[in-house]
Amino acid sequence: MLTKRPRGTYDLLSPEVEGWQRLEEHIRTLCRRCGYTEVRTPIIEHTELFERGVGETTDVVEKEMYTFEDRGGRSLTLRPEGTAPTLRAYLENGLAKAPQPVKLFYLAAPMFRFERPQAGRFRQHYQFGVEAVGSMDPALDAEIISLPLMLLEELGAGSFVVRLNSIGCPKCRPAYREALQAYYAPHKDKLCADCARRFHTNPLRLLDCKNERCAPFKAEAPRTVDYLCDECREHFDSLQGYLRQLEIQFEIDPLIVRGLDYYTKTVFEVLDTGLGAQNTVCGGGRYDGLVESLGGPPTPGIGFGLGMERLMSLLAERNINLGGSAPLDLFVATAGPEARPTAVALVHRLRRKGLTVDMDYMGRSLKAQMRRADRYPARAVLILGEQEVAAGRAVIRHLATGDETEVPLAGFEEIAAAVQGAPAPARQGPEAGGV
Repeated sequence: MLTKRPRGTYDLLSPEVEGWQRLEEHIRTLCRRCGYTEVRTPIIEHTELFERGVGETTDVVEKEMYTFEDRGGRSLTLRPEGTAPTLRAYLENGLAKAPQPVKLFYLAAPMFRFERPQAGRFRQHYQFGVEAVGSMDPALDAEIISLPLMLLEELGAGSFVVRLNSIGCPKCRPAYREALQAYYAPHKDKLCADCARRFHTNPLRLLDCKNERCAPFKAEAPRTVDYLCDECREHFDSLQGYLRQLEIQFEIDPLIVRGLDYYTKTVFEVLDTGLGAQNTVCGGGRYDGLVESLGGPPTPGIGFGLGMERLMSLLAERNINLGGSAPLDLFVATAGPEARPTAVALVHRLRRKGLTVDMDYMGRSLKAQMRRADRYPARAVLILGEQEVAAGRAVIRHLATGDETEVPLAGFEEIAAAVQGAPAPARQGPEAGGV
């Protein structure tokens, strides 16, 4: 029997799952306020979607994808990132014919990458991402950058800074690529194995290397912003103006290039500065050539991705509690088997009235049932025995105060009023769910 989950995955249980649900509700509300609608794409996609969209020489495609052949002999891949599938959905579902820009978001979407598991990094992880497709306006770049900052601010998560760069477009990128290769050429034999390969296949990724061996060379490397064409320069300057208008703190960081080939012009990262060390919370940028690389017409776009685990960890570090499981409205405790048929029917009917109600399914004693109601925790308990069934009336006890209210068993409105008038429990129990 298999008894352990695969390495690099985890189980999400109550009460943590309720915190995730509240975070997801907050994100959905924020996205709706900003005009974004939700998209849900398949967990599996054709492998060429990522080879063409993300780039064959990226670490994601070369090292990290979970790729397999299906029974029909077609190569499929577990989704490693959210932008390429969202753009595939944009094309396949005719959204290019809709009013532009099309503003989409995905939430708690499972992503899969084969990496060495470590704190906050999993082989199956979850992402919140936003994509705005169809507009070249730098004001849209500013909106995309502001959105995660709005989320973090509304959550009370602390201090953050934006690191910003422009990596140009196909028009000005070749000149920068040549300058970068000319700079690194004398140092080729000192680079790590990955960078020695990237020198020829993907020179921009030299700036993204995390190996300490390559760190000394990055500081003096040519800057992308010094090689921008007029169009890219104007776009970058306008973006900075919009960010100042929005009072968003940002720094120009020439080393930000992002790790995927589809990026053009704007690239950015949002970093947490509240704990002394700066940690990336989310990142994104423009991908004006991605739709075209997937077989569509030239279409600009911009977006970002944010790891849900990183955000939940950050909130925990700030002691920001999104709340555990909501208290149960009513627990129906039975004294003797004669009351069980009435209890089952009562629980069912009260649930249909909109109350959260549960009862014992383990044959516990009345005393044990009362303890279970307290651990849920429940606002109130209705104690039902043979005498209560015969009389058609029972007592509801408020667990927080001990106050009692007598109600008719057929009076669902009276029961609901008595339960809703009960104060919330003083504590959240460690358990939730069925009995």
